[in-house]
Amino acid sequence: MDDKESRLVELVLSGRKEAFEPLVSPYRSLLLTLAFRLSRNVEDAKEISQETLMRAFRYLGSFDRKRSFKNWLLQIEMNVWRGRGARTWDERTLHELATRDAADGPEEKLAEAEVRRKLLACLQGLSPREREVFLLRDIEGRSIKETAEVLRLSSLSIRVHLSKARGKIRMLVKERFPGLMGEGR
Repeated sequence: MDDKESRLVELVLSGRKEAFEPLVSPYRSLLLTLAFRLSRNVEDAKEISQETLMRAFRYLGSFDRKRSFKNWLLQIEMNVWRGRGARTWDERTLHELATRDAADGPEEKLAEAEVRRKLLACLQGLSPREREVFLLRDIEGRSIKETAEVLRLSSLSIRVHLSKARGKIRMLVKERFPGLMGEGR
């Protein structure tokens, strides 16, 4: 945790509630994006993010300051999502995800969105744990160590789940969307 975050945590814990917003503000977009990728629904993502922030405020006193504040928030968000239960994807939310990023861009963005939609559609075939690991590691770009910290698993466990998830996605992409991965892959 950096010095600025540490000072803000101290202020919040000493009763200055207004210091909470600058503490969490840099992570709002990250929380909403991950919640959307987990829930695949804008309204659910907003609720998950909001619940995450409420829990973070409520339990800030138990935060271990030797840890990363960002990872602590992500861990809370994963717990909130798990508590709501994994939801299945429907065509409407997949279409919303695919077109959201492509709305302002040229044909390349549209093609990227289509590939993304197809890839994310294959996440249905993963277990909840594999989906969490895949989203945090491959979609969000978290390191193995960060992913392990967020999910409270060992690095070895993350690698195993990630390997299984990638293998399943590769197989599902080949089955559902032949040609998407190109020849020889």
